[in-house]
Amino acid sequence: MSAKTEQLQIRVTAAQKAALRARAEAAGMDVSSYVMARALPREGEHFIDAVAALGRPHEGHFVWAALSDVLNKLTERDFSRAVLLAPGLASLDPFEANYLAAQVEHRATQLGVAPPAWARWVEPLEEPWFATDLKGLRIYLLAACPVAFRRRNLFVDSTVGQRV
Repeated sequence: MSAKTEQLQIRVTAAQKAALRARAEAAGMDVSSYVMARALPREGEHFIDAVAALGRPHEGHFVWAALSDVLNKLTERDFSRAVLLAPGLASLDPFEANYLAAQVEHRATQLGVAPPAWARWVEPLEEPWFATDLKGLRIYLLAACPVAFRRRNLFVDSTVGQRV
């Protein structure tokens, strides 16, 4: 976590300030830490870090596995806040943007929650992409692929370890 070098001031009523102070005390935190934890949950920081790794030179599968792990740890309660923003989305190539959106949409489906709005902004790939060059497995991938990936013209298998 970076050092805090900026200050933010918000205006609240006396009642709101008292309520924030009481909630912070009940959580064993100071007011600033409590407000920051609510506004920018740690889960969101993990997601933002995982997305940022996509924009840097990476070892392909490892960065996607790490992102999958971050998403799979999110509970229904934390998911929507964590994935609300996808910073750096515009800097990703179409494949990476689609794979990211598909992973987030797939997890949203598993949790029974709506995916974030930004996922709808990512246009599906024009050409199909298959996770293998083996022609014999492509028919299997067409059938076994999760819907969120299929809609984006990405054909993957999620049966081994449930990681896509």
